[in-house]
Amino acid sequence: MTQATELGTEGRTPSGLTNNQLKIIAMLAMLIDHVGMQLFPGVMILRYIGRIAFPIFAYMIAEGCHYTRDRKKYLLSILSLGIVCQAVYSFVLGSLYMNILLTLSASILIIYSADLLIEKKTPLAACPLVLCVLVTVIACTVLPELLSDTDFAVDYGLCGILLPVLVYYAPNKPLKLFAASIALLGLVLTRGAWQWYAFLALPLLALYNGTRGKAKMKYVFYVFYPLHLVAVWAIDMLL
Repeated sequence: MTQATELGTEGRTPSGLTNNQLKIIAMLAMLIDHVGMQLFPGVMILRYIGRIAFPIFAYMIAEGCHYTRDRKKYLLSILSLGIVCQAVYSFVLGSLYMNILLTLSASILIIYSADLLIEKKTPLAACPLVLCVLVTVIACTVLPELLSDTDFAVDYGLCGILLPVLVYYAPNKPLKLFAASIALLGLVLTRGAWQWYAFLALPLLALYNGTRGKAKMKYVFYVFYPLHLVAVWAIDMLL
């Protein structure tokens, strides 16, 4: 079943959750997480709820890489928004912490580079993948040490970047969920025990029915990320 398929073989809408519905859940969880981080830092339940957002978004990035009609546009949409958000974030707050859109952009670049190598099967075709992996490893492991007097880090680190990659290459849903579990376990080991709450996203992803949903909400998802951050920061400044 592809995301273009909205009805089952007998004309019925497939049961379960659509891509759109899962992203809405992830957006709400992300909003709750950032409200907790910025406005109620002592209320940890809000941060725990927020852990389910990243696995859902990462899983859907893998799906997007499979089903997008224009790979270049798909990458540039996410990467350009990530760069703009990062520029504003760094200018306003003086922070070098890399935002989640840049993490997911790195995942897409690795997937596209790996696909190129699989298609061409030549030493030259391996160069983009080697370069992407090398830059990713340096950004996630070396630069934080070199810039230890700043807050530089890549959101969710290497394990976060690998999550969509592992899901993308897993051949079926059970193995995709297993691949996501491996990456989430890596997050627990590298980013703290509270990442166990990210596993709560897996039952929701198990309900994914492989369809996009009837509404075209692509740009809603793109716009929500910067707008909700601005809204939370504005409320924090007013308070």
